[in-house]
Parts: sequence; C-alpha cells; structure tokens
Amino acid sequence: MTNGPTIHDVLRERAVHSVFQPIVDLDSGAVVAYEALARGPVGPLQRPDQLFAAARAESVLSELDHACRAAALRGALEHDVVAPLTLFVNVEPEILDAAPLTELMALADGAPTGLRVVVEMTERALAARPAELLRTVTRVRELGWAIALDDVGADAMSLAFMPLLRPDVVKLDLRLVQDRPGPAVAQIMNAVNAYAQESGALVLAEGIEDEGHLLAARALGAQLGQGWLFGRPSAPPPPAAVVAELALPAPAAVATADPTSPFSLLPVGTRLRRAPKALLIELSKQLEREAMRLGDTCVVASTFQEARHFTPATRSRYRDLADRVGFVCALGEDLSETPLPGVRGAALDPRDPVRGEWDLVVLAPHFAAALLARDLGDNGPERERTFEYALTYERATVAAAAQSLLSRVAPRTPDHDVSPATAGTDASTDAGTTGRGTVRPRPVPRPAGAVAAGSAEALLQRALGATNSGISIADMLRPDHPLVYVNSAFENLSGLRAEDVLGRNCRVLQGPETDQVTVNGIRASLQAGQEWRGVLLNYRGPGREPWWNEVYLAPVVDATGRVVQYIGIQNDVTARVRAEQELDLERERSRRHLRRIEEFAYTDPLTGLANRRRTEPLVEAALRSRDTRTALLFCDLDEFKVVNDELGHAAGDDLLVEVARRLRQATPADAVLARLGGDEFIVALPGLHPDEAPDVAAATVAALAARVADPVDLHGVQLSLGVSTGIAVSGRDGATFEELLRHADHAMYRVKRGRVVV
Repeated sequence: MTNGPTIHDVLRERAVHSVFQPIVDLDSGAVVAYEALARGPVGPLQRPDQLFAAARAESVLSELDHACRAAALRGALEHDVVAPLTLFVNVEPEILDAAPLTELMALADGAPTGLRVVVEMTERALAARPAELLRTVTRVRELGWAIALDDVGADAMSLAFMPLLRPDVVKLDLRLVQDRPGPAVAQIMNAVNAYAQESGALVLAEGIEDEGHLLAARALGAQLGQGWLFGRPSAPPPPAAVVAELALPAPAAVATADPTSPFSLLPVGTRLRRAPKALLIELSKQLEREAMRLGDTCVVASTFQEARHFTPATRSRYRDLADRVGFVCALGEDLSETPLPGVRGAALDPRDPVRGEWDLVVLAPHFAAALLARDLGDNGPERERTFEYALTYERATVAAAAQSLLSRVAPRTPDHDVSPATAGTDASTDAGTTGRGTVRPRPVPRPAGAVAAGSAEALLQRALGATNSGISIADMLRPDHPLVYVNSAFENLSGLRAEDVLGRNCRVLQGPETDQVTVNGIRASLQAGQEWRGVLLNYRGPGREPWWNEVYLAPVVDATGRVVQYIGIQNDVTARVRAEQELDLERERSRRHLRRIEEFAYTDPLTGLANRRRTEPLVEAALRSRDTRTALLFCDLDEFKVVNDELGHAAGDDLLVEVARRLRQATPADAVLARLGGDEFIVALPGLHPDEAPDVAAATVAALAARVADPVDLHGVQLSLGVSTGIAVSGRDGATFEELLRHADHAMYRVKRGRVVV
C-alpha cells in the first residue's frame, strides 16, 4: 500500500510540471531567459531527487526525461516564455544512448517559431558516454537550438570537454560564486574566459543569492546570472520588469554524424612526412608528457591499430595518464571497453579506416596537438615500419580529430558503471539542485565480491552510522576514482552533504594550502595498491574552514587481486596538530632567543661588527692552513678623542658607525672585521699566498686609509679623519692570534709615532 502516486501514475497522468527560474543579463538587469526545473505532484515524488530516483528504480528514466522536457515546453507556451525570451531545458545524461533526442525532434516540430531553446548538459555525460554526447550535440544543433554546458567547475572534466562540445553558454557551478577564491577558481576562470573570448560563448553564473555573490559573478567574467537574488523558481515565472533578447553567439557548425578518420581531417595541402614507427613512438611519448603536465583538464585520445600494440610498457604509461589526465581513451582492434582502469576503449572493426592509422590527440583549454599518421603497409621489423604523418597544433583540426576518435568510444556497460559498493544505485547522479535537482543516494558498502543479506546490510549501515570516524569508499575502476559511499561522520567532518561529494574525487576536500608533497605520496600509494597513513590539511564546508584530517587508506581487492576500491577512515586532529604547531613555534621562539643572546655575546652592539670573542676563533681557524698566510691589521683612528670632546659622544658614536661601514667597503668579502673597543678596529685577511701576503696587506691598508679619509658630514661639521694601521703576517710575525694581535698593536703605535713599518 502506497501513500501517494507511483512513478507510473505520474507518467501516465502527465503529472510532471515545470517551475521557471529567471536568467538575467547582469549589465542591463533584464530577464533574458528562464530555466525549466522539473517538479512532481504534491507528495513523496514532488522533489526532483525523489522523482528521478523512483524512475531509475523502475527503469523508466527515459520516459521521465521525455516527460520533463515536454512539461518544460508546454509550460513555456502556457506562461509565454517565448521570443524574445529563451528557454533552458535539460537532457538527462543516463538516457543519451537509449533515446538520443528523437522525442525532442517531435516536440520541435510542434513548437512555435518563437520558442528559443538552449539544451543543458552536465559533465556527468562526458566520461560515461562521450560518443552519444557528441551525437546528441549534433542533433540539438540540427534543431537550431543552442547548447549550454552546466556545472562547469564542479569537475575538471567539464573543462577538458569544453573545446569538443563548443557550448554557446558556459554555466559556472555555484561554488565559484559562493566560495572564497583560490587556485582552483583561477584555473577554471582562466580556461572559461579563454574559451569565451575565442568562441563568443556567454558565461552564466549560478547561485547568486546576495550582492556579494553578484559582485563575485561579475569579477569572474559572467554576463548572465541566475539565483534567488533575481527570483526563485515558480509557475508562472516571477514577473520581470524588463525583458530582453538573449544574444547567443552565431550557431556553431553542425559536425557530420559520420565518424571520419582523424588522418583524413588534415587540411588540404598539409605537408606530410615519412618516418619509421620508432620515431612515432618518441613523438607520442612527448605528447603524453605534455598531457601529464596539463593534468585533469586534458583529453587524450589514441589509436593502437591492434591490441597487441598496447604493450606492457604502454600500459604503464597509460596508468599514469589515467591517474593525472581528465579523460583518456585508447582504440584498437580487439581492445576492450576498459583496457585499464580509468582508460576508455573500443574494439575497432577491421574495416574501420582508423584501424590503419596511428593517431594521438591531446586537447586542453590552452593546448592542442595531434600526431596523425597512416600506415604505409611495410612488412619489415616492427620498429622500422614506415608511416606517413603530420604533427599539427591547429586547434580546429585537433578538436575534429578528437571528436572523430571519441565518437567511437564504447558506452559504459552497467558492469563498468556500477562498482560492488554501488550495486542497485546510481552513484554518478549529479549533486545539489541543478536543472533536475537530482541527488546522489548513499548506498551501503559491501566487501568486494560479497553479497550481503538484508539483515547484515542493515547491521553494517547502523555500525557505520554510529562510528565517530568518517568513512568513505572510492571506486578504483572508474575514471578519477570517485567516492561512492560516505557515512554521516564523514559529512560532519567535511561539512558537505553526501550528495555534494558522491561521484567526485576526494580532492574536493583539498585547498590552496594542502601540501602537494603529501598528496603526491597518497597518489603513489594508491597507484601501488598500498596502504597510506598520514595527516592532511583539508577544507570544511562551503566556508572552506581549514582542518587537519588524520587519514588511513586501505585497498580492497577482488578474487584476482585487483584493487577495486579504497576505504578511507578520517578523524579530525586539528586540536592536536595546532598544539604541536604551537609547541614547535615555542621551540622556534626559544631558538631565536638563544641566537639573539649568542649574537649579543659575539657582536659589537654599536657597529654590528664582530667583537674579539668572535674574531679570535675565526682567525685561529685560518691560521691552521699551512699553505696560506693570514694578515692582521690593527686600526686606530687619529684624533678621535677631539671629536668626542668637541662634538660629544653621540657624534663620536655616529662616526664609529660610519667608519665601520667604510671598512666593510674597502676590504675583501672574506675579510674578518671586528671592533675591539673605543676607536680600535682589526681586519683579518685570511687565505693569502705566502709570497703576496705582505703586499696585499699593505695595499689594503692604503685602501682603508683612503676610504676613511673621505670627508664626512658629522652633525653639520665636515671632518676628514686619518687612521693609523699596524700590520702582522702569520709565519713572519707570529703563529697565533695573540701573537699577531700584539705585533700589529705595536706596529700601529710605531705608525702613530711617525715610524715606517718594514
């Protein structure tokens, strides 16, 4: 017995209706479009997440998707959402292969000419069904309708596929407007603005709820806005004071539905080269390295002719690509749908022209390159077989070649779509309330290969719900290793709802200060199928509050030993880490204090030069060398007492500071300078050649005398001082610091008395 209509009742009675949310031109404030959002009848199926969950459970998702769009078009006509207004509707990614858009064409035939439509697609369709997605885009454009790419920024995949889909409108995920700016936002906006400038596409910011969000949207380059600040979804739509036409870019060229081979897409007149396979291998590796550098906003598509060419060495490289790159596919005769975890594939028909090609395409928002080659049919040794090829960086050709290869990628079968932890559920459904408002459910995880009874499953659910540790499970067989389960404690720790994180990589918790070395260590452990323990800085909730996460990651293997999942256990250790940081800070303060005490003990406080306590061990260390000599200069200012007596001790101190500065300028960089006290200074010149030491010392004395004698303005009085200097050289005048200092001191007094030093 049910408490309301079933999904079959809803579909039979056409009980799905649409509410409409305004889309506003941010410059004029005029409403230019409305987005149709699906709603069910009052009751348990009213919310879109409940509606689509019921349809998915009863295998009528395609019928519900059709009903939603029909309701959107009917509602648009009923509420006059016609020209100059534009209607935004959604296409459900899961049914692209079941009903590409035949129903849309039927609806289009009955739609008035004044109905302007933009079809929204999300990144959820990109990796799962790229071939169907590209065909759907072609069909939509054949109808004369425009394309919007939704939730851009929620997943890097949307940036990777943006050059292929060529959307007319780029819809920024609401987190870009509502969260604090950081490196991820900068990366997204760099790619989006570059694409918009090149293509003329419009940028639409979602989630604008207050003036701060509006300011952020404008700063991000958005021309259009959507959110509660402009009106909540309703039927009829909220009244608009000003209505204007949405100025979409010129219609993009409709791509051919025939999957042409990449090599045949080279422009007429392209200069072709001839090379052995060995060179193509090295060129391919270089492009793969470029793709690794570009990271998760990059698409890599390649052909291998036959499965035997997908060698163990190639598999190793493509494992790395799958871990770092947004989307990777490899095509060849007898290649499976998933040659490696994270790598999409397709078995080529022997008659397919791609079967005779060597193609490697790398496409990203700011980079495009393709190696396109045709086998010339040699029968010699494998690495010496010759190909006719071109290496092109022309973006349009690279994008067309990528579309050609992706149009052959096999759709994910249910076995590839659902991991053991998500059997019977859909973990890839979009989060939050987008056009459909669907929400990811939280399945109960099961050990790989096990089929749990209902009671055991309920017990496991209660146990995981009761623990204070955050529990998460990532599917290692799907691209980007998305989370497929989180418990309530994980939600509390992360500040995010399950529907916000399921289907996404756990890097959603990372932020600008997350240590990349630690992240690389995690990645290496996962790649090796090993456990990992450590502490990582994560960010909590929409406010992005930093917190320290103590993480334990453990692999789950199937019967063959293959890693199919990773279980993560998280605990908030922020208080402990901060206490440790405070202790470390206190230790550093103590070390700095000790260094200051040591500095005071070894430094003349007036001039900053070393004192005798510091100088003596430095000179003694230099004297240990048997191959060099050290000269010690004892300097005493002439008539310094007169300065103190006539101008005061403050002026005398200023003069001593100036003399110290001039001594530094007139002596070599490796000289040791010290103030003994009063107006007495010493200069040690280490590492001198035995034959040159006396001459170098004498030359330095002359330079010091000249520099010190330069006039100085001291408290309004022009002075020119002299300096008396005595010289002592090791090996000639002494072997220790004390002996040299005594000899130089006596020599200085002889100079003061007018005697010449020999």
